[in-house]
Amino acid sequence: MAKRPLEDFVGRYLRLFVLTGAGCSTNSGIPDYRDSQGNWKRTQPVKYQAFMSDARTRQRYWARSLIGWRRFGQAEPNDAHHALARLEANGQCEMLLTQNVDRLHQSAGHRQVIDLHGRLDLVRCMGCGEKTPRDAFQRSLGRANAAWLALDAADAPDGDADLEHEDFSSFNVPACQSCGGILKPDVVFFGESVPREVVASAQEHLEQADAMLIVGSSLMVYSGFRFVQMAARKNIPIAAVNLGRTRADDLLTLKVEERCEAALAFLL
Repeated sequence: MAKRPLEDFVGRYLRLFVLTGAGCSTNSGIPDYRDSQGNWKRTQPVKYQAFMSDARTRQRYWARSLIGWRRFGQAEPNDAHHALARLEANGQCEMLLTQNVDRLHQSAGHRQVIDLHGRLDLVRCMGCGEKTPRDAFQRSLGRANAAWLALDAADAPDGDADLEHEDFSSFNVPACQSCGGILKPDVVFFGESVPREVVASAQEHLEQADAMLIVGSSLMVYSGFRFVQMAARKNIPIAAVNLGRTRADDLLTLKVEERCEAALAFLL
């Protein structure tokens, strides 16, 4: 029986550089940001400058996060995460670079992972740099805003919730207990730069790769797309699994328009 094109592509290379996006986690119950054409499905996420400069923006963000984290924090890896962990266990994955902040690749057993946009399970003080587990901060938020715990709302991407028509002015946002600084999820917000050392580390691994596999990303965000451009400049073959258009369609060796877990099922 002839192999499917993606299985044949993966079978040809020993050092795959894997780049994953939101489509990898949708089957774990985490919504994605964009439609099949790469357009926003909802209002764009909060921007770094607004979060840091406006207390009302922080109230709105953390109120929605209080509700959204309850389900986001319980998300489990799906077959796409497990398939990529198997790829690594088979010795074929040079590095997995994820644009996701859910840590589901690590939960599935994947060891070599770079979190390009950080991780939502940590909260960082923008003053002193101290980091706190998100679960602990969730308890602090709940104690400071007990009346809000009765609310519920539809899930939105990355631990957000579609909490609308609420007056957020009464929402209490705790400050850093060590220095009184602003607390922010330890993730890269829109308008914020990815740390240079993270980019450099990913680039080093891409240099060692003999092919690139994109899983569940439209690549509309430049922080991820730049690595595809690097691979193309080095004539590294590139395959993508994504439902709909990607920013790199003209750079791809192979494109598979299937759900991630279905396309990667041969690995399991």
